[in-house]
Amino acid sequence: MNLILFTFIVLLGFTSYYFGRKKAYTIQSTKKRLTALPQFYGYYLAIWCAIPAFIIFSLWAIFEPTIVKLLILSDYSNQGYLDDELNLIYEKTKALSRGQFTGEITPFIEASAEKYLSLRSIAQSSKVVIVLSIIIASVAYAYKRISSNSRTREPVEKFLNAVLFTASLAAILTTVGIVFSLIFQTIDFFKVIPLFDFVFGTHWYPAKAFVRDSSEALDPTMYSDTFGAVPIFAGTFFIAFIAMCVAIPIGLMSGIYLAEYASSKVRQYAKPLIEILAGIPTVVYGFFAALTVGPFLKELGTSMGLEVSAESALAAGGVMGIMIIPFISSLSDDVITSVPQSLRDGSYAMGATKSETIKRVIFPAALPGIVGSILLGVSRAIGETMIVVMASGLAANLTLNPLESTSTITAQIVVILIGDQAFGDPKTQAAFALGMSLFLVTLCLNIVALRVVKKYREKYE
Repeated sequence: MNLILFTFIVLLGFTSYYFGRKKAYTIQSTKKRLTALPQFYGYYLAIWCAIPAFIIFSLWAIFEPTIVKLLILSDYSNQGYLDDELNLIYEKTKALSRGQFTGEITPFIEASAEKYLSLRSIAQSSKVVIVLSIIIASVAYAYKRISSNSRTREPVEKFLNAVLFTASLAAILTTVGIVFSLIFQTIDFFKVIPLFDFVFGTHWYPAKAFVRDSSEALDPTMYSDTFGAVPIFAGTFFIAFIAMCVAIPIGLMSGIYLAEYASSKVRQYAKPLIEILAGIPTVVYGFFAALTVGPFLKELGTSMGLEVSAESALAAGGVMGIMIIPFISSLSDDVITSVPQSLRDGSYAMGATKSETIKRVIFPAALPGIVGSILLGVSRAIGETMIVVMASGLAANLTLNPLESTSTITAQIVVILIGDQAFGDPKTQAAFALGMSLFLVTLCLNIVALRVVKKYREKYE
């Protein structure tokens, strides 16, 4: 029923657009001057037809299950059931109403199932009647407005402005919600674990923090030498450094080649092929690193007399660098291409060669965008999860040897939050502390990128 009603509203909205536009042409044929272009009449009628109905439909879909649940469980409110028991009764009621319940059917459950079906039927019928009534009333109002040749462009533009503002506000509120969810859990974590021990500790072993009850969870002595994040931070930046050593030279040089040296035919095929790397899922890169690159480096190291771990920072960082190449290459290419041709012509007129023009004129002009692409790649490397989980290992080793295994912030967050976790446990809250650290690092990188772009930006006429 919901899908049918939703489809009906959508089709009616499209139909009302064409009907409103046709009405505008009819008004125009009577030698009257329109207050806006004909399509605005269609937009106006379509908005009034669909949007109020969608609002009622959405609110009904949100609140109907809660109201039905309250009405069903009201029969059990005076019988001393706990909240979990009431939820179980409601789930049994829904399962029996759908014919999917295979347990013992008591008279109370059977009566509740019949009441549930009755309430759902009443709710569905009421929803259809109310939505259709809203559509009729709103369409009648809008049709009367366009028939009197009222202004339609301003209301449509105000509506679109409100939609865009709501979308922007939703993105901002989502960011704020994420930040505050991290902050609250991080504060709870640092109430038990000293900040100094977390930031400067050199032993990371969260499995040691096994909490049996809430009284032990608040005992700081049992977490001593457990949540030292230095190995995690070192592993994160070390693998990101290896990745950027691969991605920056290859990505930057490929971007320069595509923008300045490649013919249009080569560019037509080469750039999409490079950008395909950005569309490959990171789990595929993880498989490639774990099953191909890691064993290859191990065999190569063994043949040279070196001891190489099957899961190494070099394998994870190298594959991650390959993944980041299209980000740097594509952005650098776009930035270099956007440099005005007049700068190139002026350099050539002064007798400079193509390579000299690139080094002395084009590269400095494109530097802000290139730095931005590099910092974007660094943020991508620091926040990568699947590759490091599958290829670099989970042991938090404090090492700068690329042939050994190490771990990163994202890998440890995955390990900590796997399975059923108690969010009052410092072991689980450590994941939020790591997430906050990662957020602060990426925030600092974005601030640095903005400052670099602002400092070196030059405007060309």
